[in-house]
Amino acid sequence: MTEQPNAKPQQPGDPAGDRLAPRPLARPAVDPVQAATFGRPHGVDGAFDKLYQPGTNGQATPGLNLAPPTPESLAEAFRRPPGAEGVVLERPHGTNGSEASGNGAEDPLWATTSDPWRDPTSGAVLAGPAVQADSEEEKDAKRPQGALLSLPEVLFGRRVQMKALAMLAAVALVIGAVGGLIGWWFADTGTELTGEASISEADAAKERPAGSIADIAHRVAPAVVSLEVFKPGADAGQQGSGVVIDTQGYVLTNEHVISAATADSATKITAVFVDGKRVEAKVVGADPKTDLAVVKVNVENLTALQVGKSSDLAVGDSVIAVGSPLALQNSVTAGIVSALNRPVTAGGDGGSAPVIYEAIQTDAAINHGNSGGALVDATGALVGINSAIRSSSAEGGSIGIGFAIPSDYAVKIAKTLIRDGKVVHPDIGINASSTVAGSNTMGAQVRNVAPGGPAAAAGIKEGDVITEVGGRLVRDSAELLVAVRARDVGEVVPVRLVRDGSSLVVDVKLASD
Repeated sequence: MTEQPNAKPQQPGDPAGDRLAPRPLARPAVDPVQAATFGRPHGVDGAFDKLYQPGTNGQATPGLNLAPPTPESLAEAFRRPPGAEGVVLERPHGTNGSEASGNGAEDPLWATTSDPWRDPTSGAVLAGPAVQADSEEEKDAKRPQGALLSLPEVLFGRRVQMKALAMLAAVALVIGAVGGLIGWWFADTGTELTGEASISEADAAKERPAGSIADIAHRVAPAVVSLEVFKPGADAGQQGSGVVIDTQGYVLTNEHVISAATADSATKITAVFVDGKRVEAKVVGADPKTDLAVVKVNVENLTALQVGKSSDLAVGDSVIAVGSPLALQNSVTAGIVSALNRPVTAGGDGGSAPVIYEAIQTDAAINHGNSGGALVDATGALVGINSAIRSSSAEGGSIGIGFAIPSDYAVKIAKTLIRDGKVVHPDIGINASSTVAGSNTMGAQVRNVAPGGPAAAAGIKEGDVITEVGGRLVRDSAELLVAVRARDVGEVVPVRLVRDGSSLVVDVKLASD
């Protein structure tokens, strides 16, 4: 057996010497904070019930004071009145403490009604046990059952026969139907100017076959631009049209459209495409004598217009004019070729020299702003550059007579401008005027001959009337000019003339102007 540390040594002859002594009581340490909270108050060693013993008037015996004494004012207000030692708060069940005073006075109102809530002097009493209320089934069973109301009684508040109710409903339906018919009749026949319209609508969409005006306009529009010519700070500028003839950015237009830019380097040119893109354009070259010019834009993936042959046109062929008349961009008008090889004299405003060229006449509507735009044929190929109109008013509105420079001649001038920046025209070396009306010979009469010029070398004299140039009929001075410019510099051209009533032909070698 292991020896216990607290065991007493065994003594011989001791009957309990063979027993172990009890272990000492283990008392754990007490936290001072908990001891201060839950321990006995200072000076108290016994039970708490000994701290308070009833004394006189309910005062505590000397000992530990758990609360300060009650103020005299509160004690006087809430203590029992003197001589009321036998009065208790509880009253017998069934009474309200409002018995009659017994001195012959009339009982108060609350004494006769037995309503403690009306008695201002009624004391607090303990009520009896709550009485369980009746259930809903018991209440329904106790409630007297009367006759249930029918639908007529609910609707009309009294008893109505079903036959009368049915007749009333039938009369209401008849009145409503008659009112509806009268309203419909007034709405349908109330006035002769109104009524129901029968509108016929197309089922299929409008067809736009290849070669239609809509198809051509759709293909041509990306290659026709609007040109805005303005000087920074100026209130107004010029506006016209142009045609993209090369994917490198070359745009063909009229010289009078960009004349302000050629005269003043501060004037800017802006090209506006059909998709709204705006880019700056630079002047490549301009030719005032033919009213043609070329500008260039720096734009990728340009659409260039295919150039046709104006020499293949015939009077009556369909043509379409595309441009920006009166700043209305990408406007399209259609017409026919009214005439070919029509000499036109245009310009000459502000002291500038008039421009004479051979034109295509068309009745397609052309207005200010169409200048420089495209005149295309029924295939959408370029056949002319819209340039001028005839008008009967000062505003210059279209009256169905428009002129375009043929594409054969316009492209020839454009190539020269792109290559050289300028154009050199053939010249015959004379000044001429149209013959007067009533003369025997129609043509261009020579007014003076430049010394040493081509005409002088060929023997042409003043007073001669030129009637043909290179086999082409000449009826006035304008036709003489366009007939000469249709040739090349250095070319020898036969010229028919009338001198003193005799017709003769001379060969003239055209020089440069």
